Amino acid sequence: MCLMDVVISVDMEGVAGVATRQQTRPGGRDYQLARALMTAEANAAIAGAFDGGATSVVVNDSHGPMDNLLGEQLDPRADYVVGSPKPATMMQEVTAATGVVLFVGYHAGASDPAGVLAHTYNGLGFADVRLNGHSVTEAELNALMAAELGVPVGLITGDTAICAVAEKALPGVVTVPVKTAIGYTAARSKHPSAARQAIQAGAQRAVADAVAGALRVAPVPDELMIEVDLRPHGAAELAARVPGAERLGARTVRRRVADTREMMNVLVVWYSLTSQFIASQA
Repeated sequence: MCLMDVVISVDMEGVAGVATRQQTRPGGRDYQLARALMTAEANAAIAGAFDGGATSVVVNDSHGPMDNLLGEQLDPRADYVVGSPKPATMMQEVTAATGVVLFVGYHAGASDPAGVLAHTYNGLGFADVRLNGHSVTEAELNALMAAELGVPVGLITGDTAICAVAEKALPGVVTVPVKTAIGYTAARSKHPSAARQAIQAGAQRAVADAVAGALRVAPVPDELMIEVDLRPHGAAELAARVPGAERLGARTVRRRVADTREMMNVLVVWYSLTSQFIASQA
């Protein structure tokens, strides 16, 4: 029997029924409901992964403070990772032994004009994130981190905007659109139960494709130049102090990195510094 270890990275902004900021933030009026919806979609992906041939599943809470999943409500067949910071952030537990990674509840990037709650890692801090001059999403950067370990992305669920990006960037990936953007904080959503049925079917197909060896790993560029436009004026002064960083303008910094792990480390430091700068100005 082929061993198929599956990692599921679960975000919240791309979950069916979620479209406003208050839903995604601790203390928001409907945050507890959003946590339950996120947990239920994780369960749908877990069930589909086992249906498709997974031998083990671990779920990585990948939203905000990364302590959103309701552990008691998760499928007991799966382990889960909770808390932050963690070394590989949204890709924690993905190793060279992982058979496939599934992205659930994902969203479009900061420069996308149509995505629901679209941002890249830090909505308040980053106006855009570019890799080698091209705007990128969390899904694309996370896929490169997995690819450097030889692991393909099999599934992406979220709104139609991120699914369209994924279909272009990751040939062969299964996409499950659960809502369509009406605006940045408005969406036409599938009913949560219908979304979960579609996610379970998509996860089953993705893992079955991985078992069959039908998935391709995303190509990793030979050179990696990460560049960020920072929203708050003045934050670039701090971000430019990261060793090797270059300030290109009032709000833009960039840095050449050796690999995708260093790329993510730099982004984490930049958004941490930017968050601290924002807090200091309050």
